[in-house]
Amino acid sequence: MSRAEAPAEGGTLPLTTGRRPQTAAGFLALFRSELHLTFRRMRTKVLLGILAALPILIGVVVKLNTDSPHQGGGGPSFIAQTTQNGLFLVFTALAVALPVFLPMTVGVVAGDSVAGEAAAGTLRYLLVAPAGRTRLLAAKFTAGLVFCLAATAAVAVTALAAGALLFPLGRVTLISGDTIGLGDALLRALLVALVVAASLAGLVAIGLFVSTLTGSGIAAMAATVGLVVTVQILDVFPQLHAVSPFLFSHYWLSFADLLRAPMYWDGVLKDLGLQAAYVAVFGSAAWSRFTSRDISA
Repeated sequence: MSRAEAPAEGGTLPLTTGRRPQTAAGFLALFRSELHLTFRRMRTKVLLGILAALPILIGVVVKLNTDSPHQGGGGPSFIAQTTQNGLFLVFTALAVALPVFLPMTVGVVAGDSVAGEAAAGTLRYLLVAPAGRTRLLAAKFTAGLVFCLAATAAVAVTALAAGALLFPLGRVTLISGDTIGLGDALLRALLVALVVAASLAGLVAIGLFVSTLTGSGIAAMAATVGLVVTVQILDVFPQLHAVSPFLFSHYWLSFADLLRAPMYWDGVLKDLGLQAAYVAVFGSAAWSRFTSRDISA
């Protein structure tokens, strides 16, 4: 069966009879339905609102404390540069949001993608036609990637607006000491945002896999978010140095290397390659579980 439209959160899913055509148009229709379902939920709107409020809070705190800005540990810090150029609020906000806020938000959405529908009782209707399972899973994964872009944009765009209001804008001094024009700096900010969004792709695949293992949306969300926290903790132990490069969060902050002249791509490429590996492994696991899932119960 196919969805005629996405339901309100907790509502009933309208259905129409007939198999969805095995065409690109059929996939796009299902993908649009998934986007509608994801972004109309009040939970999603609240999460995006929290992400958008984070750069404003950081900007106000830095503005009120320009004489002694807080320098956080555990990653690159751009707070000192923010007082000199508001564009650096984008990089500061992303550096703060990426280790915790962005992955937790993505974990909630990805973890609920399949399990939430199972809990609502709509999944069995969607999977009446077994041939549609692969297409449905692909649509959910793609919608999860779009949410990564939206979540990252919520941070970056709000940070840019807040930075322009609170601090001066102009030529940007990179962390390598070189100076570039504002236009080039904006292009780098866009590139950084795209890299950050892509860095969450592996987590989307993990959340989707976890979501296929249970019929409880809350359990899937909690497990995915708990995994994010656990991996972040494991990554700081020096005793696990040999394992750390294989953790999906290890290279998340490598986007700082794009703020050098010339840009250093080694860490970024390792990050993207690692995310691709996680997508391949956990995407295949999710597909294997989802296509063989018993939905009669």
